[in-house]
Amino acid sequence: MSVPISRKLIALAGFMGCGKTTVGRLLAERLGWRFVDLDTRIVERARASIVEIFRRHGEPAFREIEAEALGRALGEAVEGGHATVLALGGGTLTRAENMARLRQAGAALVWLDCPVDQLLERCAGVTDRPLFRDEASFRRLHLERLPLYAQADYRVDATLEPPQVVERILSLLLPAVVEH
Repeated sequence: MSVPISRKLIALAGFMGCGKTTVGRLLAERLGWRFVDLDTRIVERARASIVEIFRRHGEPAFREIEAEALGRALGEAVEGGHATVLALGGGTLTRAENMARLRQAGAALVWLDCPVDQLLERCAGVTDRPLFRDEASFRRLHLERLPLYAQADYRVDATLEPPQVVERILSLLLPAVVEH
């Protein structure tokens, strides 16, 4: 099913474990669009895992690489005319310039919201998240980022199963298509 959403760019934001990659893949498949996972792009470009980038160069260097990868992905979507579902990293919105770029590109920004306790359950035992050191720091970081996610155009309950989350996103975005 190919959907003529007026904005041919949907960006998924949210904290680690909220399902951005899983939901993004399903949403892109459903729309017949391409899917871009920003974290995957960063790993490919740096030829190192995110954990390695953090360990070797620190978070500021990672955020710089992330901003560059976001710029390239947005350029491909907008200038290349590729309808895209973009899964952002959990901290992408910590840089104001990234939010500005998303707005300038006309992205429909969707926050996949999930309670911190459920995010903790989903991330338990995960070793590839450099900012997940312990429960207290996880909760603190989540709280710090909530105001950033709240700037999204749409907020979707990500406690549901991924196909249901996709349906919720489509129900929010499709009415805007009818109006345009």
